Amino acid sequence: MEDNLAWLGRTQLIVGRESLEILSQKHVLVVGLGGVGSFAAELICRGGVGKMTIVDGDVVDLTNCNRQLPAMQTTVGQSKAELMAERLRAINPRIELTVIKEFLTPERMVELLSQPFDFAVDAIDSVSPKLYFIKTAYEHKIPIISSMGAGGKIDPTRVRLVDISKSKNCALAQLVRKRLKKMGITKGFKVVYSTEVAIKESLMLTDGSNFKRSAYGTMSYMPAVFGCCCAAGVLRGLLKKKGEPLDIGGDF
Repeated sequence: MEDNLAWLGRTQLIVGRESLEILSQKHVLVVGLGGVGSFAAELICRGGVGKMTIVDGDVVDLTNCNRQLPAMQTTVGQSKAELMAERLRAINPRIELTVIKEFLTPERMVELLSQPFDFAVDAIDSVSPKLYFIKTAYEHKIPIISSMGAGGKIDPTRVRLVDISKSKNCALAQLVRKRLKKMGITKGFKVVYSTEVAIKESLMLTDGSNFKRSAYGTMSYMPAVFGCCCAAGVLRGLLKKKGEPLDIGGDF
């Protein structure tokens, strides 16, 4: 009889067959398929998660080619969600995949997060949608890992996965903490962030579309590292034993 999990033989050596069976039954949501989200989605898929929903309403821009997995000069103008769906299905043809090609409104977030996801990754790069997504996932008791700011950073060894209350030296994390505190949320979900202070000279203003008014320059590897940490947090979280710590990065 065919073994549907044979392609995960190397993973099985680490986590065991029972864990592969568990992961194959899990449903993970990834919102935002840019530099962080694209790597997170692919690594979650390669980790053996059997059901995924991926969300992004954007298309590849030429300037995405320095850091985003689906972005090549041959894919400029194409849907990021469709490109990532093609990659994920090529990795695991049996994956149950839902592809949503849109920028989520608050109403759609509530509708989407009413589903019983086992984990969610927030790789949204605009503040207001990010805050509403975190708040909605938190209220629906869906475990979430939220990516903070990878821009303006160059040291991958300073990336951490911690509870939001433990983050520091990240302007986006500080803003998220401040705004969520007004909503009564001060802890209880994980973030990926860097303790490195952003290089201020790399900041640029944008046209303000999709709630985004500024952006930092980005090194090719930093969003990928953030995405790796998001995927690690999801996979470890799905297999977490009672009492086992999930934070990555140690004391700081």
